[in-house]
Amino acid sequence: MTLTIRLATPEDGESIWQILAPVIAAGETYALPRNWTKEQALGYWLASDRQSFVAELEERIAGTYYLKANQTGGGAHVANCGYMTAGWATGRGVARAMCAHSLDAARVAGFRAMQFNLVVSTNRRATGLWQWMGFETVGLLPGAFQHPEHGDVDALAMYRRL
Repeated sequence: MTLTIRLATPEDGESIWQILAPVIAAGETYALPRNWTKEQALGYWLASDRQSFVAELEERIAGTYYLKANQTGGGAHVANCGYMTAGWATGRGVARAMCAHSLDAARVAGFRAMQFNLVVSTNRRATGLWQWMGFETVGLLPGAFQHPEHGDVDALAMYRRL
């Protein structure tokens, strides 16, 4: 299995959309409008305030992530990322590889820490992976996420120094 990660290009838009669309529509892991159009979703994911990357596995785009400052001004030294993996690539180490890559990319970009602001507590794969990657839960946001199946569920703020 050869996995490579590179900066996203405009030509990757359709492949990125194929990953984003089902995750956004499911509404289980991201606090994004479930009815976003392709243009809205790609506009968010590929916005000019972030670097966007794709992970390629078996010559196909298997995942994507973005890296940006978590806040402006006094909080700009802390990075923030969002990650999504294609359904066909789940369980194959893509998210772990993207997280490791993002930690390195954040260091290179001069960030001193990384923070995830809203990790849905029912997303056990993500919470377990982020903990394994060295992130600590630094806050609990009771009922902060409206899950389509479970109703209001907790969200976690997770943090790691670089």
